[in-house]
Amino acid sequence: MDIHHLRVFVSVFKNRGFSKASEELHLTQPTISDHIRTLEDELNCKLFDRLGRTIIPTSAADILYSHAIEVIENAAALKEAVRFVKKEISGKLIIGASNIPGTYLLPSLISGFQKRHPSVSFEAAISDSKIIADRILRHEILLGIVGAAFSKEQISYTPFMEDELIVVSSPSFIKAAKITMKDLVKYPMILREEGSGTRRETEKILEGKGVGLEGIKIAGTFGSTDAVKQAVKAGLGIAILSRLSVIDELRHGILKEIKIKDTTMKRMFWIATHKKRSLPPAHTMFLEYIKSQPL
Repeated sequence: MDIHHLRVFVSVFKNRGFSKASEELHLTQPTISDHIRTLEDELNCKLFDRLGRTIIPTSAADILYSHAIEVIENAAALKEAVRFVKKEISGKLIIGASNIPGTYLLPSLISGFQKRHPSVSFEAAISDSKIIADRILRHEILLGIVGAAFSKEQISYTPFMEDELIVVSSPSFIKAAKITMKDLVKYPMILREEGSGTRRETEKILEGKGVGLEGIKIAGTFGSTDAVKQAVKAGLGIAILSRLSVIDELRHGILKEIKIKDTTMKRMFWIATHKKRSLPPAHTMFLEYIKSQPL
């Protein structure tokens, strides 16, 4: 069935006449008649009763009309989708990310996307979750991946992936491989700065066990995960960090995981966008790409 026949049919149906359809579609009336006749032959039914100059749709035409509208709209959507996919994008994408997803997830995601779209370059704006949220509110960043949600009334947060948090120490700092939360708070702890998603989750974990920051010894506060790891390696204390950030250190025995009895520590990474901003095509394509990737 030719979609052009359906477009002619819809015009005749709406206008209740061949002449008005002819004007609307910029076709001659004999051409309009040929389209309708071909469609009637193909469907083996009459679509319009002609009473002088008046056109009255038959019951078959009533049924066909709604289906024809749907087919035409779907065809337009399909055409647009194909055009969008085929369109080569270029330019620079600024993607915001908090420390852990920005360091341990974003590089491979960017690499995979860039192989499909080599004309796109990236700027990864890596900071803590609070700063990324502030930059989204100032419209400096359109898309972010963060470990904590701030300003929820203005920023939309979509779950991206689950992240496991673990306790780490230097190999000689704690001999036991498994301790209780009560034992944990006896050791000096190294924290990320305020505004960090890891810091926020650490506080939630401790508060969930009835322990506030005032109930632990804070050995030091650092502005990056790497600095926290270096402090742990130096024997300054223990830390709660994303497993993603210490995979290599655990594999090579540089750091040691300390399991906490009856405690599972997990959090969510979030995709953050401004509720009142629409994403440009390049950002939309990158967003759809990262959502489709197994992590």
